[in-house]
Amino acid sequence: MESPQLLQLLEDITGTADVRKNPQLALFDTQVLDSMRVVELIVELEEKLGVQISPAEFDRANWATPEKFVQDIESRLAAIA
Repeated sequence: MESPQLLQLLEDITGTADVRKNPQLALFDTQVLDSMRVVELIVELEEKLGVQISPAEFDRANWATPEKFVQDIESRLAAIA
């Protein structure tokens, strides 16, 4: 999955296009992402991409910004490829 698709998924879950416009947006500090949305993202990533992320291995710092979210998921995808 390419960055635009990952950003679209993030936008769909968060309900804001700001995630596309600002790659450095502080997702948790601005409350764009919260625990419920993280769970939704984890479920969508598993269903759409086969990326399995257990809540125990979730690291909030890796998803702190849209840019970091994309980097984390792309590295996970590369690891399972």
